[in-house]
Amino acid sequence: MQFWHRSRAKRQHPRIRTWVEVDASKVVGFMGYKVGMTHVLIRDNNPKSLTKGQNVALPVTVVECPSLKPIALRFYSVSVDGLKLVSEVYSDKLDKAFKKPKTQGKEIADFHDLRLVVHTQPKMTDFGKKKPDVFELPMNGKTNEEKLKLGKELLNKEIKIQDVFKEGQYVDVHGVTKGKGYQGTVKRFGVKIRQHKSEKTKRGVGTLGSWRPKKVSWRVAQAGKMGYHTRTEFNKWLIKMITDPKAVNPKGGFLHYGMVKNDVLLIKGSIPGPAKRAIIITEAARPTRRKSEVAEVKFISTASKQ
Repeated sequence: MQFWHRSRAKRQHPRIRTWVEVDASKVVGFMGYKVGMTHVLIRDNNPKSLTKGQNVALPVTVVECPSLKPIALRFYSVSVDGLKLVSEVYSDKLDKAFKKPKTQGKEIADFHDLRLVVHTQPKMTDFGKKKPDVFELPMNGKTNEEKLKLGKELLNKEIKIQDVFKEGQYVDVHGVTKGKGYQGTVKRFGVKIRQHKSEKTKRGVGTLGSWRPKKVSWRVAQAGKMGYHTRTEFNKWLIKMITDPKAVNPKGGFLHYGMVKNDVLLIKGSIPGPAKRAIIITEAARPTRRKSEVAEVKFISTASKQ
């Protein structure tokens, strides 16, 4: 019951309800595709560590980040029902997959929120996906003039991962976990397996509840669909940004993905979702006391993952 209710995601890329505000005038998020995992050797620079000055092996997740292309600027105002779309200004360099409407909106100086609609370019990757993922990025700035200026600059140019994040910082990773299908109570809730002489079933709960009142509580573990949930992992260490894919590609490519062709992030540890799943990386919402530190990477494993 750690996460309740266990609702499944409505789409493959995650929905973000709250974006983090930073002092810098920039966008605060980026979307990439999960490739797989490998390991790196880095020099431990922590002065209080027992392995200070030594090379330490760390597991890392590889995320491919082809550049994002803007579609439009959206101007929002506040209404009784929340944010209301007032106007929309489209980019002059739209991709073939998108078309401008016949009647375009105009720039508005007095707005409550300004967001940039962007799409990914999966055609630049090796795993064969054609349909781009479309999502909104908020504009960050102290005043509306700063936000509008930033929006105009970004509207007709591609956004790269280097424009949003830097090496060594801590980020939040939002993703949709693996779908595991219909599972029983033992796998889904960790119910203890009963002895072999038990009545009716071994891999089930001892009782669904009392005879009177005739009601089954929602707390009772029951079988059902498992996985495919939207999840956020806080404070993941962005160890390295790599512009040369040859430094990461193993022989024969990554399992269930293929070869990497674009900019790559190495993020410490695992992140939610299977290979090829779209994930959104944002600024840290709950930053730790640890300062961002650029890791001295000594070795990146390119051994075959087969």
